[in-house]
Amino acid sequence: MYNFHKVAAVLADYGYTSMWLSNDWNGADFIAVHIDGVSDIKVQLKGGPSFAKKYQGKNLYICFMSEGDVYLYPHDEILMQIEQVISDKKWREKGTYFQTKLTSRFRAILEPYKIENHI
Repeated sequence: MYNFHKVAAVLADYGYTSMWLSNDWNGADFIAVHIDGVSDIKVQLKGGPSFAKKYQGKNLYICFMSEGDVYLYPHDEILMQIEQVISDKKWREKGTYFQTKLTSRFRAILEPYKIENHI
């Protein structure tokens, strides 16, 4: 919940109201609705860069904090860029990939999706 509230505060600066979902809904931990009343994003909150085959095709964003920065990226769009890089045994067999520490390679890929740098 701590991470959710930190991220929700950052998203509020961009005009979003965030609502925690008591159970995953289509893979989302929470939904952020923009003040325009039209835009919304479904978000899965993680501890680092993460990909899962079960998230594909759900228009889901992945959000995590690293070294005071918040990253919010479209799962499927980034997966298309890096699937060959993460295609190890675990990805092929279990359909999941997770990093506990943001590597320089992923930092460069996710730089455009960094939305805050002073948490």
